[in-house]
Amino acid sequence: MKNNSKLRSWLDDLNLDHPLVIAGPCSAETESQVLQIAHDLKNSDVSIFRAGIWKPRTRPGNFEGVGSIGLKWLQKVKKETGLLITTEVANANHVKIALDHDVDVLWIGARSTVSPFIVQEIADALQNTDKIVLLKNPVNPDLSLWYGGIERLYSANIKKLGVIHRGFSTYSKTKFRNNPEWQIPIELQNKFPDLPLICDPSHICGRRDIIEETSQKALDLNFDGLMIETHNDPDNAWSDASQQITPKTLIKLMKDLVIRKESVHERSFIKELENLRIKIDDADSQILDILGIRMKVSDEIGKIKKKQNVAILQSERWKNILKKMISDGKQRGLSEDFILKIFKAIHQESINHQEKILKN
Repeated sequence: MKNNSKLRSWLDDLNLDHPLVIAGPCSAETESQVLQIAHDLKNSDVSIFRAGIWKPRTRPGNFEGVGSIGLKWLQKVKKETGLLITTEVANANHVKIALDHDVDVLWIGARSTVSPFIVQEIADALQNTDKIVLLKNPVNPDLSLWYGGIERLYSANIKKLGVIHRGFSTYSKTKFRNNPEWQIPIELQNKFPDLPLICDPSHICGRRDIIEETSQKALDLNFDGLMIETHNDPDNAWSDASQQITPKTLIKLMKDLVIRKESVHERSFIKELENLRIKIDDADSQILDILGIRMKVSDEIGKIKKKQNVAILQSERWKNILKKMISDGKQRGLSEDFILKIFKAIHQESINHQEKILKN
């Protein structure tokens, strides 16, 4: 783990020899349910117990949380187990009630992060707090919104900040509930390297059978911790049943995960890695050269289309290109998702080039 700055001190203060683990049910349902799960997690790698008290639902009529009475159950969890407690807050009133119940960690959900008005309201309510505040990524892959939320919280003089990556909504179907888009949290950490980065594989996956592989991916990318929804009877959970795992499964999962070194200082390793990186840099340069050549050809095609007054987009050819590239890509060990993203971007750049020619 990369605990090396003042802003990361709240993570340092936990004095962990493993990644941070936040676990507990999607929703607090009953007092006995909350306490049973907490006691099952007491002597594990879990440091912070989570439970949703107020649940923002996409459509009305679904279970929307037990409300503030659930915070009294969380207080019992802290008293009986010693675990820190956390819940989601979505407005200033939630913040006030949570602070009144001495909740240690407050997180701002994806639906709230999309609204600067909501984030500002919460930031104002948390002004100068010494509580830990975690900001989830917005529902859609809008990095600027995520940046903006962090900056609003910074401006409220909140010292103990962190971010949670829970994936992004996508129109196209994938094996994930929310597509990870790993490059986005990586880019965010490049801008805010001092912020602890936590992965929420439960919301990324939406199904329990791939939580372990997604958790491992996050740790391989040097995330600082995991937030995993944990229920004593997942199949009968009142919300998000398919993505919750039992405490027993969580404990086994944490034992099975591989914690990799951030760096190695052995000379042979460094030399071998540098040689491979030189090859990567050379390949990247060749890719740019080839893309430059391709766009020059697109310019020539644009000139011909302009001369003959032909539309830029040729849908049938585009379909055939994608089909061929997906097939060729598979033979080279490249996933269909990767090929689609790359060639859609190339195609859009080609259209942009041809549009400039037609306009001129």
